[in-house]
Amino acid sequence: MKIPLFKIYWDREDIEAMNKSIKRGMNWASGPNIEKFEKLIAKYVGRKYAVVLNSGTSALHALLIAYGIGKEDEIIVPSFTFIATANAPLFVGAKPVFADIEDVTYGLDPEDVKKKITSKTKVIMPVHYGGAVCKEIKELQILAKKHKLLLIEDAAESFGARLDNKKTGTFGGVAMFSFCQTKVFTTGEGGCIVTDSKDISEKLKLIRSHGRAEDKNYFSNKEYMDYLSLGYNFRMPDCIASLGISQIKKVQKLIKIRRDKAKYMTSILSELKLDDIIIPKFPPNLYHIHQEYHIRVKSGEKTRNLLKEYLAKKGIGTRISFPPIHLSHFYKNILGYSDKLNITEKISSQTLTLPLYPVLTKEEMDYIGKEIKIFFKKNF
Repeated sequence: MKIPLFKIYWDREDIEAMNKSIKRGMNWASGPNIEKFEKLIAKYVGRKYAVVLNSGTSALHALLIAYGIGKEDEIIVPSFTFIATANAPLFVGAKPVFADIEDVTYGLDPEDVKKKITSKTKVIMPVHYGGAVCKEIKELQILAKKHKLLLIEDAAESFGARLDNKKTGTFGGVAMFSFCQTKVFTTGEGGCIVTDSKDISEKLKLIRSHGRAEDKNYFSNKEYMDYLSLGYNFRMPDCIASLGISQIKKVQKLIKIRRDKAKYMTSILSELKLDDIIIPKFPPNLYHIHQEYHIRVKSGEKTRNLLKEYLAKKGIGTRISFPPIHLSHFYKNILGYSDKLNITEKISSQTLTLPLYPVLTKEEMDYIGKEIKIFFKKNF
């Protein structure tokens, strides 16, 4: 690709941080950078505790275990999301129940969520999509409180986003963030849970490390460290946490760059005056971090797919984020889901994610805009 969908931002500080951790020659699996990284995350988000794990998926899995979610329980999730959101309930024997989304930020629609609440519902899990805040998150808060349900924010894609100056990760009882390579700041793979509950944070630490109480370093401690519960190996390595420390220190810089580039991309696409392109517009009280930049093709899936193929031939990487989970082979044909989610299916048939990353140049964005215009002039 001349212009890939994303490129990871790195600098000399990142390399030096990793080198320092590696050259220490010990404590690669667990070490001082873990706790330091957790404190920086908690402070930035504004929660009392952060627990880092080896992925956002592991973080959700561990969180549901920590809350005792299991067989016969139901969790309301969107279908317009990465599949880990829906799979996490299955990991603990619970059932994901799909609700439809609204068409501005593509977050859960409270009206449809209401219809899906049953006596078995234990959790509402909204997703903050692509760098935005789910615009109905406050309504979902009220709904969760009314029905005595846990509100878990899947904020994997929206670290630093705000609604009315309130950050993602502070609306629900707990929240998950991902540090996978496409995110605004990254450790390659990794994730975390943020919470104000000491009890949940301590349970998560047990679960991520085989159920072992880790008040000391297991690899250097001479005394037996007992196993208090069933657990997994969901640990984040210390050297990866060192990269996270370096990356999070420049997260505001990275967000500003992304916001500036998204503004420029919007100006280019607006000047094209193409009737078939819907350019994203967000409420003024929403501070978008633009982990992704998407457009929608009004005429639908056939044209969108042709545009995707055309841009690929021109060296421009794109992605469909996201195909509906309830229509995937596993959920439809193996698990037997037969949901009809009108807004989800409509948006999924239209949306296309374009390249947006810190080192993307104006010339490259101009080229993307030019090729989109040529496609529509040739075909329509």
